Amino acid sequence: MFLPQVIKSARVMKKSAAYSTPGAGTIVMATVKGDVHDIGKDIVGAVLACHGFKIIDLGVMVPCEKILQEAKQNNADMIGLSGLITPSLDEMVHVASELQRQGFSLPLLIGGATTSPAHTAVKIEPVYKNGLVIHGQDASGCAAVCRSLMDPELKQDLINKVRKEFEELRQEHLSRRSSQSFVPIKKAREKAFMTDWEQAGITKPSFLGIKVFQNFDLTLIRKRIDWSPFFITWELKGKFPQILKDPVLNAEASRVYHDANALLDEIINKKLLKANAVVGFFPANSVGDDIELYSDDDRQNVAAIFYNLRQQIIVWEDHPLLSHADYVAPRSSGVKDYIGAFAVSTGIGLDELVKNFKADHDDYKCIMAKAVADRLAEAFAELMHEKVRKELWGYAPQEDLTDEQIILGHYRGIRPAPGYPAYPDHTEKATLFKILDATKNTGINLTETFAMFPTAAVSGLYFAHPQSKYFAINTIDQDQITDYAKRKKISVQEAEKWLGSNLRY
Repeated sequence: MFLPQVIKSARVMKKSAAYSTPGAGTIVMATVKGDVHDIGKDIVGAVLACHGFKIIDLGVMVPCEKILQEAKQNNADMIGLSGLITPSLDEMVHVASELQRQGFSLPLLIGGATTSPAHTAVKIEPVYKNGLVIHGQDASGCAAVCRSLMDPELKQDLINKVRKEFEELRQEHLSRRSSQSFVPIKKAREKAFMTDWEQAGITKPSFLGIKVFQNFDLTLIRKRIDWSPFFITWELKGKFPQILKDPVLNAEASRVYHDANALLDEIINKKLLKANAVVGFFPANSVGDDIELYSDDDRQNVAAIFYNLRQQIIVWEDHPLLSHADYVAPRSSGVKDYIGAFAVSTGIGLDELVKNFKADHDDYKCIMAKAVADRLAEAFAELMHEKVRKELWGYAPQEDLTDEQIILGHYRGIRPAPGYPAYPDHTEKATLFKILDATKNTGINLTETFAMFPTAAVSGLYFAHPQSKYFAINTIDQDQITDYAKRKKISVQEAEKWLGSNLRY
């Protein structure tokens, strides 16, 4: 059975008498403290329920104490942790260390978009030696793993296999780190990307300040949906629209595509979801690796600062080591430059929609609603970026691209988001939300670890530089962390906390 078929069958099982007395085992599942993303957890829970497991889903933003307490009270056979944003990785390490400290020995399952076998092997498994730690690659594979954990003979084989794989991953991690060619941050800045700013052709935006878009037309947003990630959510891997003609996947892909569009029709016709956005443009110049935003075009008063990191790993000798600050004219140049910011949401109303589906034990529609809302949010971000390029900022008014070219990013400018590879510090969202007054203007809130809620939301910065591109900071050294903390006026420990996944040391 394909994953969507399995999820659909869960509804029947939930309404049957057999479902109330599962015999495979009990699993406590939770999205960790500070994180609100749970599509993957919902999918895994539904699949495991179909295999006879009793699932105790604690929901989102669940503190460690609650997870351990529920595991004890329910005599759980294993714990499953989920998370999407990078701070969740550290929270998972904390939960694992508490399991060890409190003498637990039950298996710990790790999953979520930012998790990986390597991170699990290097950071999580070493702090929980009493029990087995397993990284789940996909929902379909989780059922086989959990059934093996409930069989004494298969469990030992699995333990031996996983621990061997994790040791190999740790050795590979150490080898890769030692082979990387690092340069000090001072040297990295000497290798920055350079621009002739007198010839840069900077365009002043059509307005300075913010503009709010509320109740934006979902029909227009729908036209900008990139459907390929939607199918990946359902473990139907293929590019859209080709997947609809795939000899193996076409029937199931067509079914979920039809169901998604039927739900979209209902959402639009009944106004079940609301789309809000705020876009802002600000006078800006770079100062070192940071970007100053000014209260007006006289540029006398600094209204906000976005703090940036810089690459420190040399890939090849002539390759520049990038920072977002490279894409904004230095203050010392005397050139007036600008930067944009945005926040969009298509998740207002999603909680109520999901609640109604849950009341009917319909996991399939719950997951479908979240997946569709996420696709709408990404489409809204894409649509607003197009509007920015052609109208609101207007630096590419003649742009004429196909849908595929837009999906592939074949346009001028980028929109990096805090928390992603080029801009890994989630705390920068606080500045972004402040200058946009994003919570008031869109209804998006930030959790204590800077996850956005509702989850169907996207935020970031706009850069118009014609040679700007996406990149990854990857690993940074202690000298840059110390410098970054000083510039941002926080402790080194605080900087290390938020950038733990990027530290070389």
